[in-house]
Amino acid sequence: MDTKSSTRPRPGRLITALTAVVTLAIPVVVTTTSASAAATSTVAQALAAQDGRVATVTGYVIGQPTATSTVLTSGYTADTAIALADTATETGTGRMLYVQLTTAYRSSFGLLTNPSLRGRQVTATGTLTAYFSHGGLKSPTAVSLGGGGTPTPTPTASPTPGPTGSTGPYDSTYYVNAVGKSGSALRGSLHTIIKTQTKLSYDQVWEALKDTDQDPANANNVILLYSGRSQSKSSNGGGADDWNREHVWAKSHGDFGTATGPGTDVHHLRPEDVTVNSVRGNKDFDTGGSAVAEAAGSYTDADSFEPRNAVKGDVARMIMYMAIRYEGDDGWPNLEMNNSVSNGSAPYLGRLSVLLQWHRQDPPDAFEQRRNQRIYERWQGNRNPFVDHPEWATAIWG
Repeated sequence: MDTKSSTRPRPGRLITALTAVVTLAIPVVVTTTSASAAATSTVAQALAAQDGRVATVTGYVIGQPTATSTVLTSGYTADTAIALADTATETGTGRMLYVQLTTAYRSSFGLLTNPSLRGRQVTATGTLTAYFSHGGLKSPTAVSLGGGGTPTPTPTASPTPGPTGSTGPYDSTYYVNAVGKSGSALRGSLHTIIKTQTKLSYDQVWEALKDTDQDPANANNVILLYSGRSQSKSSNGGGADDWNREHVWAKSHGDFGTATGPGTDVHHLRPEDVTVNSVRGNKDFDTGGSAVAEAAGSYTDADSFEPRNAVKGDVARMIMYMAIRYEGDDGWPNLEMNNSVSNGSAPYLGRLSVLLQWHRQDPPDAFEQRRNQRIYERWQGNRNPFVDHPEWATAIWG
């Protein structure tokens, strides 16, 4: 990258049969419950089946939803709703189910009255339908503490599979026009989907990176991409040990600078040590070279840069995103990957074969997935499809 300036759920169904049996003129009501009553859906399954069906869902209480992408985890304001997730530590609202609490359940399960419920497991039965314009469960008929049985998938609720059969929570919504495709058809569909985004100024990138690259173990720090160092969010700037804004797709490869557009797209902008950023410069990516000081596991030579193993796949997927997002139809260069490491100022970046290898050997981890979700929810409103569907890289580039 160029040296920067110093401003630098498929649910099971609860079925209850109520049969009136009349014997000797004495009415006797017998209630039987299907064996499927013990089966519950995960939150992911419930989010993938927002079609008005009745389902029982088990999840952990994360907080109080107040808007499409806002969930309070403290300072609760009402007892009218809770957000559930499949893990107690979930932070992405896109992976949460918003559960309406009607009057009958507010005093027992509302977080304003019962803040200690946060992190507890809850099972709720109700209608799978949008709530706060978000995946939800409304009009509950039962809410209880604890799990409701082993989640059992229902085949009819499965999202449409991608080219290799994998599925994701956004397949039936965000990726609905891309799933099931491959090659140029997949590429074209993904471009149309992800080019709809909020565009940031270069100054806004500072604040975005402090959020998207936050250290999971220290909310005051960011993780530097190549160095792997955890560093104070406030130490951004131009000093030797400050961090600045690294363009993973070097901005001279297409000469797009830092004007709003590819130069400010957070999907490929990352925090990095000023000196290490300068060492990477605008080099293509390849293997080999000499060890990079202050970036253990990274190497460089005259025409290429190799990042540490833990982020090789991250780098590859950011480059793939840029090649699909910027196709030359919105005033910006048509960015493409190739197998060269001598691309100069042309809108190309290599080495494609190595990037595909890195993508396979280092699949998306929790940090990268959280980052993708954060950009989608809080900053740009678009996603990196190769984080959500790693198999699409092969479907496009082989």
